[in-house]
This record gives sequence, structure tokens and C-alpha cells, in this order.
Amino acid sequence: MEPLASRIRPTSLDHFVGQEHLVGKGKPLRVAIEKKHPFSFILWGPPGSGKTTLARIYARALDATLYELSAVSAGKDDIRTIVAEAPNEKDTVLFLDEIHRFNKSQQDFLLPFVESGKLILIGATTENPSFEVIAPLLSRCRVFVLTPLSEEALHAIIARAATPLAQDTLAWLVGYANGDARKALGIIESTQSLYGDVTVGALNKALESSHIRYDTHGEEHHDTVSAFIKSMRASQSDAALYYLARMVEAGEDPLFIARRMVIFASEDIGLAQPTALVVANAVFRACETIGYPECAITLAHGAAYLARSKKDRSAYDALRAAQGDVQKFGNLPIPKKIRNPVTTLMKDLGYGKGYEKYDTENYLPDKIKKHKYLQ
Repeated sequence: MEPLASRIRPTSLDHFVGQEHLVGKGKPLRVAIEKKHPFSFILWGPPGSGKTTLARIYARALDATLYELSAVSAGKDDIRTIVAEAPNEKDTVLFLDEIHRFNKSQQDFLLPFVESGKLILIGATTENPSFEVIAPLLSRCRVFVLTPLSEEALHAIIARAATPLAQDTLAWLVGYANGDARKALGIIESTQSLYGDVTVGALNKALESSHIRYDTHGEEHHDTVSAFIKSMRASQSDAALYYLARMVEAGEDPLFIARRMVIFASEDIGLAQPTALVVANAVFRACETIGYPECAITLAHGAAYLARSKKDRSAYDALRAAQGDVQKFGNLPIPKKIRNPVTTLMKDLGYGKGYEKYDTENYLPDKIKKHKYLQ
């Protein structure tokens, strides 16, 4: 049976929900669709935000022949086949999902067909095209940025998929989806199939039947990430990896996990092992680049490294102490010696006078001259 998300997918802008900045009245993508304007573009946005739907609506409006490929599994031979089959009397649209997975050689191969107009390319990606799409191809495409769906948009999509739901059920679904319509529709379909009625209890049971019990905005979410951070802080790598595994299995956003690791590297490890911040940033970048499931390995690598690193919170504590003085005393006068003398008047007033690069004089404002932050 065709999945629910596919069954209720809109075929025109009349039924499309969300992305008003692109498809609202007078907005660029709506105008292009209404005027049947053929051009190549890239849709950059999070999962479940409408990229595939917009590509199909656009191709339908052009009455074009549409080919769909996933860059995860497609290659040059697939492009050759499409070009050979493409009718000359109609526009040919190639929708390339996850275009960031095409390597430079594959993108180079695609370029002349886009440049000549043989193919109208619609690329879809969750990654920044500036880094993932080669400059010559990017220069021939317009980039449209999609945002996570709002609560209102999710309400409308959920209403289309299910009979009227109780307010607590609707709120649960919106929180679980976190801006991703496909995620909401997937759990609705599973729940209907298993239990019939869609209620909060049934939704939780459907998650548990998949060995997942996790609400990305609820207590389980906060408790698990807290346990993960505290395990790394206590240098308990086994516990850290266990709580990481729980988050991974629950489908937690890998960038959320990696972001917490970057913070941890400065807050808890700090000066004891400065390379920890380098490792944590590399983990974040890897998660941006490769995504699940492979980035789970990188998260585990980073978590084990951070857990085993020596800890030193002195830089963090120093920042908080300095912030306390700022809040207590406000903007205290900066010593003239280290002010920037950008005008003649400022020089005459003594700005920058006596400044030397490797001075040993205390540069703190007079009122807090004796304060010590970094212990």
C-alpha cells in the first residue's frame, strides 16, 4: 500500500502548506510556477519540509517529463540514460534528491546538460549548497531556502491525514515532528495500523513497539542528554556511549548531540586539553556532511574522546565571574592607554598614549583592578 505521506501529497500549490516566503502570493517560486518559467534551482532545507513536493508541483506546472533520482545510489550512467531518453519536444526535469551526495566528478558530468538546457535540474539537499555543490553548477541554479514547518502548517497537514484529534494528541504530534511533516505522518500511519485510534497513549505504544520511547521535546529528551553530558563530565565513557546510543536509536538530531559536545569541550575540558574543541568541531562538521546512520560512528568516537579527556572548567568559571562584574558594575571606563585613537581629538585626549604590545600593566578598569577571573 502507498505510504500515507505519498497518498496525501499535494499536486498543486492550492493545497501546499508552509514555505510562504517561497510560495506565497507574489513570492519567487510561486511566480515561476504560475508563469511556467523553466530554470534550474536547488531546494535547501530540513527533512520533511516539502522539497520533493515542490519539485513535483513545478514539473507538473511545466508539463515536463520528470525523472527522479537519489544521489545516494545514482551515478553517471543514470544521467546518460535520462539524457538519451529525454524527449526533445518537452522540457525534461531531473529531480536529484540529496544532491550533496554527488561527488565533484559526478557534478561536473551533470554540468553541460544543465548549461545547455537539456536538463532542468532541481536539486534537493539538507546541507549548505555553498559547500556541497561545485561553483559552476551552483552559479547556474537559483537556491531556495526552506525552513522547518511551523506548528500551524503541521496542524493543517495532520488534519488532512487523520480524523479530528484531541488537543493533547495534536500537541504531542507537533512536538514529536519538530517541523518534519514526514515524521508526523509516519507515526500517524504506524499508530493507525497498530491501534486504530490515534491518541497520545497509542502514539507512545507505537514508538515503544519500534523499541523507541523518546519525545524530542519532553522529559525523556532532557533526561537523556543530561545523563550523556554528566557521564562525559565524570569521565565514564561506557555510560556516555550508552546514553548516546539511546539518543541515536530514538532518532535524535545528530547536530543537537554534536552541538552539546562542542559546548562540553570548552565548558568542561577547556584548557586541560584544547584539542578537545578541535575534535568536537570535527564531529559536528562530520554530522553535517554525512548524516545518519554513519555519523553515529563519529559521534561515538567524539564522545569516547571527550569522556577520556582531562577536565578543567577554569575558563568557563572565569567567563561567569567576568560576566558577574559586568552585570554588577555595568560598562566601567576602559583605561585610555588601550583605547583606539582613531581621530586627532582622541589622540589629544590621551587615547592610546603609552601603549606597548607586551605591556605588563593591568588593563582592567580601575574599579576592578584587583579582580582575578582565571584561576
